[in-house]
Parts: sequence; structure tokens; C-alpha cells
Amino acid sequence: MAFTAIWRRSTAQSRKLATAVAMVALVTIATPVAALAKYASIIIDAKTGEVLHEASADTRNFPASMTKMMTLHLVFDAVNAGKIRLNQQLPVSRHASNMEPSKLGLVPGDSITTEQCIQALVTKSANDCAVVLAEALGGTEQNFARMMTDRARQLGMTRTTFRNASGLPNAGQLSTARDFARLAQSLIYDHAQYYSYFSASSFTYKGVVHRNHNRLMARYEGMDGLKTGYIRASGFNLAASAVRDGRRLIGIVYGGQTGTWRDNHMADLLDDAFMGRREAPMLVASNQSKPKAKARTKPTAPETMVAAVSDSIIGTANAAPAVASAGSVPASRANGNWAIQVGAFNDKAQSQRAVNQATQKAGTLLDSATPHLMEVSTAKGTLYRARLVGLDERTARRACAQLSKSGQNCLTLPPASL
Repeated sequence: MAFTAIWRRSTAQSRKLATAVAMVALVTIATPVAALAKYASIIIDAKTGEVLHEASADTRNFPASMTKMMTLHLVFDAVNAGKIRLNQQLPVSRHASNMEPSKLGLVPGDSITTEQCIQALVTKSANDCAVVLAEALGGTEQNFARMMTDRARQLGMTRTTFRNASGLPNAGQLSTARDFARLAQSLIYDHAQYYSYFSASSFTYKGVVHRNHNRLMARYEGMDGLKTGYIRASGFNLAASAVRDGRRLIGIVYGGQTGTWRDNHMADLLDDAFMGRREAPMLVASNQSKPKAKARTKPTAPETMVAAVSDSIIGTANAAPAVASAGSVPASRANGNWAIQVGAFNDKAQSQRAVNQATQKAGTLLDSATPHLMEVSTAKGTLYRARLVGLDERTARRACAQLSKSGQNCLTLPPASL
């Protein structure tokens, strides 16, 4: 009897311990790593508008400092209309001087010419200069943002809304890769006399040399503009244009993992389009810089899928490097408490690709979702769960139903499982 009682107590304690360990493991796995910004890309023929590649091109994203392309478009409009001169001295307000970096460091009471601000926007991506121009043309930055949105509609940018002139974080400032390709087209052809500003490698102001943030221009044959962009919520963005053999292409990439990844990916997409490959690679998982675009190597080994949608391996999660996050709001709470999972893979690029394909196949249902990779260490190696988070229950179920009809596996995840 004594032995039986001891055995029962021991068994009960073991079960409690096992349960506690399992709960800790599950909590560890469920801890989200930083959410990925929404990936999107498009390549078009600049002259004809023919789309040579697109991936999630109509998904709304934060344009970040690419916003300054529209700020400059309105400045060029105003110069052509005689409303402002390139050599005109513009006053610096306190609001302009208080802008977050990147900036020139202008102070209230300073003045700076229109042309100097144009050069500062293109190279330094100076947020204080963006406000100086906005206030000169719109009276206030808020009114200028309304002018930007109106101009966007005139250009056919139907899914774009501007809230400021700089691209600093604002939840209402959204656009798409397709819309920004249209904007780049207009800058190149409608304002051809000013397009050379985008080719400047540097700009000197008060003895300080500011290098152009678009480093790809220095190493990609034929590239001559346009603009980079980055905030945490957007990832690394780039609008670029290049000419080879008399043909100009425009490329837009949103949601790059790093500046180098974004640049290399843009080079790959442009190379494929110039060479006539209609199905350019969606993602090339490489953070290594390459000296020349033509010298790149692409993975040849097939990518192995570990689990189609769900997995039952319990392990500990290792936080992946932060790529971008939607501010300080936890990913699973950004818009709703539900999520969907569209795959679990032992290859990170494959997991990213599954997320990107889901955003394309689901149409507008996933526009408000945040792409998210959950990295989990298992006995068999690292596993990447491909998820889209921040959904309400109805949208999550509708999205999964639509993805299932298109042949893509999908699993809805209620809040308790995140």
C-alpha cells in the first residue's frame, strides 16, 4: 500500500512537471518574432507601361521616404507653372526644423533655396526640407498632403493616400507598387527636364557632403534614379529606373529585409526583365552584397517543405533578426486577434514566398494583414511558420476559404493559438 501511494504521488508530480514543461514550451514557441513588412514588387516598361513582373503590386504599403517623389512632383509642377523659382529663398519654420532625421539640421529663421531642397530630398532624404517645400506650396504640411493625394488621383494612383510630405510614419499614408510605378513614369516623362536631379551622387550644403542613399546606382549598369525609403513598418523600399540598349525600365520594391537585400533583389528583377524573363524570382534569400549585378548566383537546390500548413514539433523559438514592425503594436493585435498560416518550411525564403503568394491570391482580403514569420528551433533544424496576422475572425476565415479554392493550403488561427 505504501509503495502504491508513493508511486501514485510520484506519477502525479511527474505529470504536473511534464504539463508545466509543455506549457512553457508552447508559450516559448508562440512568442512572435518581429513582423515582416509587406513585400511587393513590380517592373514595367517605362515607355509603354507594360508589366514585366509583379508580386502583390496592388497591396497597400507604407511608402516611407519614397513619398518625397510626390513632393518633388508637385514642386516641379509649381516651377513649371511659375508659382515658385528654383533660386527662390524659402523660409524655415519651427515645424520644419523639428522633423525627425534624416534632415539637414535647418533651424527656424534660416532660408534655403528651392533647388537646394530638391537636391537634399533626392540625396539626403531630408525631412526638414520636405516640410519647407510643403509649406511654401501648401501653406501647411497638412494642406500640402491633400494636394499630394489630389495629384495622385490625377495620375491614376487610385490606392494612394498621403498624410505628410516626408514619408515619416503615419497609419494613413499608404500606396502600392503599381501606383508608385505610375508616379515614377510621370516624373521621368512629364518632368523630363528635372529628372537628372535623381541621378546626383551627392549634394553639398554648408560644406557638408551628403551622399545619395541609392547605393545601387553606383553598381547597376544603366540605373539613373529614383528614390529609397525606410521606416520600421515598411522595411526597405526602392523606386528605381534603368536604361539598357535604349530601353528604360522602372522597378518598385517594398518590404526589403535589409538595404542590401532590397538592392540585390531589385538588380535581379531588372536583370530578368531586361533579358526577357517574364517570371522573375519573387525572393532571393541573400543578404550578401554582390559587386556586379551580372555576377550573382541563384540557389539551384530544391527547397524542401517541412509541413504544408501546421506542425506539431515542440521546441524553443529563436528570435529572427528584426526586419520591420508595425510600430509598437504587437503583430497579433495590429488590426485583430486572428491570423492565418499558409505553410511551415525549413527554408526562410520559401516561407516568405508562401506569404507573398497568399497576399496575391487573396485579393484585397489581406491588405490589412501583417506578414509574419515565426522562427522555431526543432530537433530537425529551424522551422519557419508563414503567417499573416492582425485579422478579425471573419476576414481570416474568408481569406482561408479563398486561398483553399485557389489551391493554397491555409489554416485559421484563433487568438488562443498565437
